[in-house]
Amino acid sequence: MKEVIIDTLIDSIKLLPFLFIAFLLIELFEHKFSKKTKNKLSKSNRLGPVIGSILGIIPQCGFSVMATNLYATRIITLGTLIAVYLSTSDEMIPILIAEKAPISLLIKILLIKLVVGIIFGIIIDLLIKRKDKENYHICEDDHCNCDDEHFLKAALKHTFNIFIFILICTLIINAIMEYGGNTILNKILLKNNIFAPFLTSLIGLIPNCAASVILTELYLNSAITFAALVSGLLTGAGLGILVLFRTNKNKKENIKILLTIYVIGVLVGLLLEIFI
Repeated sequence: MKEVIIDTLIDSIKLLPFLFIAFLLIELFEHKFSKKTKNKLSKSNRLGPVIGSILGIIPQCGFSVMATNLYATRIITLGTLIAVYLSTSDEMIPILIAEKAPISLLIKILLIKLVVGIIFGIIIDLLIKRKDKENYHICEDDHCNCDDEHFLKAALKHTFNIFIFILICTLIINAIMEYGGNTILNKILLKNNIFAPFLTSLIGLIPNCAASVILTELYLNSAITFAALVSGLLTGAGLGILVLFRTNKNKKENIKILLTIYVIGVLVGLLLEIFI
């Protein structure tokens, strides 16, 4: 249990800079920018999915958390958020490097995640237009009474609140994975079958880096196919999904986002099973 607590603290503390930057941007956007400036920033979101996918492939799940907070206040679009989620690469890269996997394998996975993130992010933005009236104003909706505070102090307050939420949830998930969760996942995915992408995409949604570690290790041990691995890695948005349900007040929308990521992961996996 001691190791679980230490790992939880390390994982959560690594997110602090991303949380703070996100809330700092939110505070500036809500209270310091003029309406004209906000409109200009909103129009520049056309390249959001491209930028989001590029940032997502950097091996740090903090970007998915940052993107989630920025989407909750509608600073970025839904397509950009989905692009970040799909391209997010947390523990997969260091595991492949540690296991001395071919560099071509790493590049192939990252390119697939990058391209899938960009394509589906752009499609979603074209199909779903953002409605400004649905904006979530963090200070107003959280009733934190920090509207009149300095933006730095307000950003620190929100960062601390979300940090505690992440810390508690991550501790619970880590404990479950440590005491039996890993073994169960290994048994479920022991055999290759056509339904593997459905299972790995579901496992990828677990808001914890353990899922990507298990999937990568299983692939390296020839227990699952490349297509099944990619399916799980596409849905593995790290702690982003966890924070989404905490910060975005539209719960129905959150479920739709979750289902969208899952469907994309399964679809890409099935296509890879057929053509690769």
